[in-house]
Amino acid sequence: MRPAQWKDYELIDTCDGERLERWGDILLIRPDPQIIWSGERKDPRWGKAHARYHRSKTGGGRWETYQKMPDVWKIRWEDLTFRLKPMGFKHTGIFPEQAVNWAYTRELIRQAGRPVKVLNLFGYTGAATLACLAAGASVTHVDASKGMVQWAKENAQASSLADRPVRWLVDDCLKFVQREQRRGNVYDGIIMDPPSYGRGPGGEVWKLEEQLYGLVEQCVPILSQQPLFFLLNSYTTGLSPSVMAYLLGLLLKPRFGGEVSADEIGLPVTATGLTLPCGSTAIWARARAGVRGRTGQENPSAKGAPGRLAPQANKIPLHFVRRGACPRRAGKSLRKGRSGILGGVTEPGAVEGD
Repeated sequence: MRPAQWKDYELIDTCDGERLERWGDILLIRPDPQIIWSGERKDPRWGKAHARYHRSKTGGGRWETYQKMPDVWKIRWEDLTFRLKPMGFKHTGIFPEQAVNWAYTRELIRQAGRPVKVLNLFGYTGAATLACLAAGASVTHVDASKGMVQWAKENAQASSLADRPVRWLVDDCLKFVQREQRRGNVYDGIIMDPPSYGRGPGGEVWKLEEQLYGLVEQCVPILSQQPLFFLLNSYTTGLSPSVMAYLLGLLLKPRFGGEVSADEIGLPVTATGLTLPCGSTAIWARARAGVRGRTGQENPSAKGAPGRLAPQANKIPLHFVRRGACPRRAGKSLRKGRSGILGGVTEPGAVEGD
């Protein structure tokens, strides 16, 4: 497991289905269904939280505020600045465990020694986009939520990256990829962070583990002749890292060679010294960041490189509007009335930008 390293974020403690976190100077208590253990809450900051999120038995939930706190505040990761705020379904605007992937992809970009074009699908509030921009890449950022894309633009402004080469697109991710095929546009790197679950306009059930193969397959034709990486994130319980690694190897290695790796990503817990698993990542890369550069020599500065793992999914047509609550990705709001694989899921009744 690769733990994310932060200064402005801290996972202080976990017990009884909740996590105590520090986001800059703001303390939040949020639910986490995988925290199945009990324990004594010894850290006094449990009693000093600014707010706590309470889940509703009927879906969604609400924030309970204990202390005055700003509507929006900022935290930093390395040279990037993110604007945060309490959102529906417990989220704040970033997923801090993803910092290991931000570090990994920008190391690959910096090692490339050439112009790099990156496509960030389901781009949310733009953390991965900013990491790639800061490393020198040009980025196309796609999300179906106008509110999320605007938030990503504000994060770019806060990080002094607004003038970098980036396209901010409010669009259906699958339909955008299919149009890029017809236009002949290609990318050196693709980042994909799709949701776990959704429903179509006719009530059809969409499950990531059943549809993922077709979605990734659609992306293969828009990779350049010398691609650097394809990074796939998942928070779906039934989709293991090794299955995602097999999928990427099946679709990419015969055409491009390279290496496939996969593992869990997590956050270190201050109270115990352990790491809380938070999600899974599979990466196809031409060369592992910090391991092989252009000369093929080993680089001891390897940073954030996942462990190597190496098996199948069904190809199913994708055409859905995402609605309803998803255990983890519900913080991504969707645009009502759009079809296809959208940029996020939200809780029932929420509106764009919530």
